[in-house]
Amino acid sequence: MQLKPLIFALGIALSPASQAANLGEIYREALANDTQYAAARAAYQAGLEALPQARSALLPNVSADGNARYNDVRTSLPNGDTQHGNGSLNLNAVQPLYNKASSVQVQQAEEQVKIVAKQLDLAGQDLILRTARAYFDVLQAQDSIAFIRAQKAAITEELAAAKRNFEVGTATILDTQEAQARFDLAIAQEIAEENTLNIRLRALERIIGKPPAPLDTLADKTQQAALIDPIIRKLSESQAMDEWSTRAEEGNLNVAIQRYNKTIADQQIELSRAGHYPTVNAIAGYNYNKNQSLGITLADISAALVGVEFYLPIYQGGLVDSRVRQAVANQEKARQDLNTALRDATLSARQAYLNTTSTDAQVRALERAVASTKLQLESTKLGVQVGVRTSLDVLNAQQQVFAEERRLAAARYEFYLASLSLKAAVGTLSAEDLKTIDQVLRPPAAAQ
Repeated sequence: MQLKPLIFALGIALSPASQAANLGEIYREALANDTQYAAARAAYQAGLEALPQARSALLPNVSADGNARYNDVRTSLPNGDTQHGNGSLNLNAVQPLYNKASSVQVQQAEEQVKIVAKQLDLAGQDLILRTARAYFDVLQAQDSIAFIRAQKAAITEELAAAKRNFEVGTATILDTQEAQARFDLAIAQEIAEENTLNIRLRALERIIGKPPAPLDTLADKTQQAALIDPIIRKLSESQAMDEWSTRAEEGNLNVAIQRYNKTIADQQIELSRAGHYPTVNAIAGYNYNKNQSLGITLADISAALVGVEFYLPIYQGGLVDSRVRQAVANQEKARQDLNTALRDATLSARQAYLNTTSTDAQVRALERAVASTKLQLESTKLGVQVGVRTSLDVLNAQQQVFAEERRLAAARYEFYLASLSLKAAVGTLSAEDLKTIDQVLRPPAAAQ
């Protein structure tokens, strides 16, 4: 068995609380080190260049070219050998005066810049959700280990009691064997959960680029209710689900991107039709030639010109009409993509809203269930003392308590994640939302 991964996981989980990090701190590390978000930033910077590239087609274009030659001519005639040279220099400048296609391409580039900005925002929201999910996954694995260890300790007590009772003849060997079987199962579960914790720590490390510090954990029930539950519950209760759907249609980032794509598709039709339009350019040039031929020096020639050039495409074999038809079809595709994005946004908002309200209700119900199972456990222990319950009943009651506690912890994490997903669905998720959750996080020792 390899011990290094296990030692890594336990070292992270059990390090001093003074070194613990909250969700906001982990997110800042992710912002600086996550490779997916770094790639999105680079894509954003690259996308910004679309606009200056498009504008360049409407700006002056200046070029220069020239040449110089030396000729050494050898002949069999007396005094026939000659050496001479010639050269030229040309300067040209073109300023577009009217170019419909280039003007439309600038408009498309402006929309493209808006798209890459929204794509970066979308990557930022994705980073927040991935970081929060990885963070809470680690906490949930740590909770599972803590519950299993507590269960194992309780089983150990029952096993010792079963052995004592067997020795004095008040219990059968079956009670001891059952307790031993539960204890062995708890050990196996503990090993599995420790492996899960190690895997989830590695997943968080992938996002932040280094092994994470010990993580702050959720405060107790009372602190959560006092600090954060009213805020997030107001988020889910203040507006009807249909209102959240409307907000998603207006603010969802994927919807915004598809709206820009639809605008570009509309402009593409205009761009395709521009194939029938004329182009007009102002031109200026300067030409200088120095000539010498067979030893005879010719006059140097220089010329300057200023003018306007006009070009009108008359017929291009049906190319322009074909491009227009293609653009119209792509416009319909963009329209349907926008409709799909609107439906997806509505669905995401509804799902996130329902998940938020549902997990809130689950937390409340599971809190009552935990309290009830604890009362049941105490009653079962009392029943053993009066002879109406067995140690097996106690083990079953203990297992039920720990099972409900694990479900409650998982529901709390899902509640906070659902609230973040709801904000993402309407396009308003930001790092400030993590600060809100940080209000209910405590260093591990303080959260006990």
